[in-house]
Amino acid sequence: MSDELAKLEREIEQTRERLAGTIDQLLYRSSPKTIATREVAAVKGHYVDAETGEPRTDNILKTVSVVVGTVVLIVVLRRVTR
Repeated sequence: MSDELAKLEREIEQTRERLAGTIDQLLYRSSPKTIATREVAAVKGHYVDAETGEPRTDNILKTVSVVVGTVVLIVVLRRVTR
């Protein structure tokens, strides 16, 4: 009986430790600072080559094209609706 009780207490303690670790991970992952850092890294990874550190001009040009196209579309639509 004593061995079973000791075993149960160890299992409970191990479960508590796992839960505490899980909670710490969730708090870290949901931290606004961590989220912002992760998003900045994702954007940076899209526009900068991780191996060489050189800008990815193809992705930059695609983004600039979309922005310019959107601005031109808005200007044209405003002039047409007047």
